[in-house]
Amino acid sequence: MSDIRPRLLLTQRQTPAVMQRITHSFTISGTPEHRLTTRELLDAARAFQPDAIMTSTGLPLQGDDVKQLPDCVKVVATVSVGTDHLDIPALHARGIIVTNTPDVLTDCNADMAILLMLAAARRAGEYTTLMRGGWGRSLAMDELLGTRMSGKRLGIVGMGRIGRAVARRARGFDMEILYSNRRRLPAAQEAGATYFGTLADMLPHCDILSLHLPASPETDGMINAGLLARLPRGAIFINAARGALVDEDALIDALRSGQLAAAGLDVYRNEPNPDPRFLELPNVFLTPHVGSATTETRTDMGMLAVDNVEAVLGGRHPPTPVRA
Repeated sequence: MSDIRPRLLLTQRQTPAVMQRITHSFTISGTPEHRLTTRELLDAARAFQPDAIMTSTGLPLQGDDVKQLPDCVKVVATVSVGTDHLDIPALHARGIIVTNTPDVLTDCNADMAILLMLAAARRAGEYTTLMRGGWGRSLAMDELLGTRMSGKRLGIVGMGRIGRAVARRARGFDMEILYSNRRRLPAAQEAGATYFGTLADMLPHCDILSLHLPASPETDGMINAGLLARLPRGAIFINAARGALVDEDALIDALRSGQLAAAGLDVYRNEPNPDPRFLELPNVFLTPHVGSATTETRTDMGMLAVDNVEAVLGGRHPPTPVRA
């Protein structure tokens, strides 16, 4: 009997539980040993003629790329919340449904933001470097002092699902929550947070600033030298959202000058090869875009992507479609 299972093209390996489900339900061309490049994806799609593609951030499919996809592709399911790597209008124009994986990674991304805050405020990177060098001497009472996070004023830019989850965690540190958003939240969702109609108005009141909004042409480089200068001197900057939100030259200048005491970064403009100047700054705590990197969350993300693929190929409405 011939195998009539739908054909799924994977652009990178998924967790074992997700891979088990995929291999049971789909015909796949193989399991990539590395995340495919756009060129490799397009070559594989032409050769394999898939019904569906499972991809993720960091693998762009833009206008000319989309034109090269074979007509058999019915759905592109990204294992991510962000969709800035995909040309949504171009895919929709081809009749290809696009889906993403919101909600299931909210908690882990919020946890990562808190980790970055603590690590930046308490100089975790510098402490780790000292220990790996053998330590070897007692520290003076005024040496390598960090900043107490408890009780500080946290400014959140983007009060969506993840921003609100960060606020809930920050309240456990008795932090005062400020936020800037496209629109003010209902009182129940605000939970006592203070709303600012403009980001510029909020910044002078922030001891810590944390970004939680998607990348778009409108938000590209929105955190620039002028806005960073509005923060109190010695503030801490956190980005677990998207590197494209930040003018990195301005960020590096602010870290070098002391305008910012520290930063915690999980995302960068040029991934996976961030600006090497960040590596030279002892007051920056760096992680490699791993906000969702737990077994539980990556499995949930993969399962939701598969749910979307199965729904589309079965003629049903996908759980989490991406609108134009």
